[in-house]
Amino acid sequence: VQLQASGGGLVQARGSRRLSCSASGRGFINYTVAWFRQVLGKEREGVSYINIGRKFYASSVKDRFTVSRDNAKNTVTLQMNSLKPEDTAVYYCARASSRLIFSEWRAPANYAYWGQGTLVTVSS
Repeated sequence: VQLQASGGGLVQARGSRRLSCSASGRGFINYTVAWFRQVLGKEREGVSYINIGRKFYASSVKDRFTVSRDNAKNTVTLQMNSLKPEDTAVYYCARASSRLIFSEWRAPANYAYWGQGTLVTVSS
């Protein structure tokens, strides 16, 4: 399985950006998929995850970000609205080898496949 993340770039504060993650191979169906982000010098942070029938968002992005999946296209997207300078980070999509339970989703070690990361820079 290979993941390809795209959509990063420079955006002004209060703007929007849409990230996409496409998968080869078995894709995303039946597996937990998540978006993480990382700032240099800090730990990778879970932003959002999606399972069949469930989505969850970190409190820092809740009501601003929306995750969705298209199983037919093997794509997961992260729509980011009302962006803030503190959202600046490298964003990664990741897929687990199974369907994770809620308590497991934030741990990067639970994800077997990672995209290469895409940088989002939010200017003030």
